[in-house]
Amino acid sequence: MPESNSNVDRTAERIEPEIETGTLCPKLARRALLLTALAAGACLATRPVAADEDQPGSDERPQKGDLLVFSEGEHEGQLIKPDDLKLGGPPVHAWPKDPKTSVVRSGSRLNEILIVKLDASELDDDTRSRSADGIVAYSAVCSHAGCPVTEWVKGESTDKTVLKCPCHNSEYDPRQAAQVVFGPAPRRLAALPLVVVDGSLTVAAPFVGKVGAQQAG
Repeated sequence: MPESNSNVDRTAERIEPEIETGTLCPKLARRALLLTALAAGACLATRPVAADEDQPGSDERPQKGDLLVFSEGEHEGQLIKPDDLKLGGPPVHAWPKDPKTSVVRSGSRLNEILIVKLDASELDDDTRSRSADGIVAYSAVCSHAGCPVTEWVKGESTDKTVLKCPCHNSEYDPRQAAQVVFGPAPRRLAALPLVVVDGSLTVAAPFVGKVGAQQAG
């Protein structure tokens, strides 16, 4: 830690007990609190910030031609290929990436995507038309209260695995265009059409359906 921050910390430690007991004059007390606040601000200012979050286009919704990259885990930031996905799940969390600028569109949580590889014969017609060899993609934001959809579990009303939001237990069937099969969600998850280009999963068209939670009121 830099010497200046160490001095601030030692000053705060020496003065804070006097503030609590009321033995320190108001001017010094205010000075001590100001020094402590400045030290805290300096720490916050040094926190790392994801470079892509401030780049132009980082908060734009997925666009046709965008590539998909892992949004978490040991492969974070790497391109997702069909062979990276296990048939039957679990889903992979992803961000879209502009192939021209290499900007990852991670500036908005509404851009996070769930990708899961399913048996193409189990998909309904609409879902199959938006899939890439059985691989489907949906918004990772629940349409009920905007919580993240994180679970892949056996459904309450089906023997098949479904996408589930743990906040209020809404469930979505990815084989039927992520329609709601349980819980209070008012509508299905937005779907993201996919194709495979040069061995990588690629966005074929913008989201189909509204992304995010229902509007209040």
